[in-house]
Amino acid sequence: MSRQQTYVIVGAGLAGAKAAEALRGRGFDGRIVLVGEEPARPYERPPLSKGYLTGEADTASLFTHAETFYPEQTIDLRVSTTVTAIDPADHTVTLGSGELVHYDKALLTTGSAPRRLGGPGADLPGVHHLRTVADADALKAAAAQAHAAVVIGAGWIGSEVTASLRQGGLPVTLIEPAAVPLERVLGTEVGAIYRDLHAGHGVDLRMGDGVASLHGDGHVAQVRTTSGARIDADLVVVGIGAQPRIGLAAEAGLKTGDGVSTDEFLRTSHPDVYAAGDIAAAWHPLYGTHVRVEHWANAADQGAAAGAIMLGADEPYTRIPYFFSDQYDLSMEYRGYCPDWDQVVLRGRPADGAFLAFWLRDGAIRAALNANDWDAGEHLHRLVQARARIAADQLADPGVALDDLDPGSATRKSAA
Repeated sequence: MSRQQTYVIVGAGLAGAKAAEALRGRGFDGRIVLVGEEPARPYERPPLSKGYLTGEADTASLFTHAETFYPEQTIDLRVSTTVTAIDPADHTVTLGSGELVHYDKALLTTGSAPRRLGGPGADLPGVHHLRTVADADALKAAAAQAHAAVVIGAGWIGSEVTASLRQGGLPVTLIEPAAVPLERVLGTEVGAIYRDLHAGHGVDLRMGDGVASLHGDGHVAQVRTTSGARIDADLVVVGIGAQPRIGLAAEAGLKTGDGVSTDEFLRTSHPDVYAAGDIAAAWHPLYGTHVRVEHWANAADQGAAAGAIMLGADEPYTRIPYFFSDQYDLSMEYRGYCPDWDQVVLRGRPADGAFLAFWLRDGAIRAALNANDWDAGEHLHRLVQARARIAADQLADPGVALDDLDPGSATRKSAA
């Protein structure tokens, strides 16, 4: 590979860092320019709402690579640097300073931004969003001084932040328009488990309600809900989802929609521009549609895959989506892609602290979750990968071994 070639990665998060690592690991000896807006080198975001917020993880544990990695690998890491334009026709990236960087191939890993709360009082001091380590530091400092918190939104960020704040002893009210936390992703059956989990830890749950306005004289002091309730709080955390940062791609004329559209090789509508991580709406051969995933594993795996593909690897990205969550003493892993389903099957008793869940559509397993059960993960992966068709009563019966259901297990293979 010629040393004169330059690959530019726009976005210095996990996906960008893993792409740069893969390029060097696969022998690319050209120039790599990794550009990020934040002042810190690439780091991992999941701990920000969990261990980092509770104080169990320190700053040093967040970083994707040691500080010496980038100079040792001759990766030109530009932190605190914005990209203002991408020109696919001229193969240039324009930096905020006005510098033009020519590229042979470019990778977009610009990630997501938290959705902002609108309405009266949304910009009051004391209202926090969580995306960056700076956001997490500000939230930690505020929580240490706060008397009561309101978390708006019971998705993953909202639910995890709620758990972390409660573990720190802060009274928390959780407001969510849906009937249960995480209903859109997990459905009412599993969402109810998380509802009961939070209630058991003293969270004041306001399900089926929304936020009308925030109030305070120079600092947030009260949240008023759409039902008319008034909740005193000097700390408000907004966790109402994220949106992909596709502005640069759209302005460059690349095909966008819910993310930056790519084929199964992570190529955008321009052959020398690729996308990975939160922004990539990548064609997935298994699902027959474009899939966009905002989770740690996808950023890590897709970033590495993009680096390999940019060097000519004939390896379509076909990994099954995976994510995890830790809330209080309940840790879970979810595998699959199932935006809609016909049936949810539970195995085990959630009240006992461990259970499995399966999401079925048209009789096939499309997604599965293991909670506090670390022996089941590989079985669930293979069941989802195979879209296995197994009777619901067998899935629900702990007396039927997963080995006997898993089409790829050694036990089942030997029996066949």
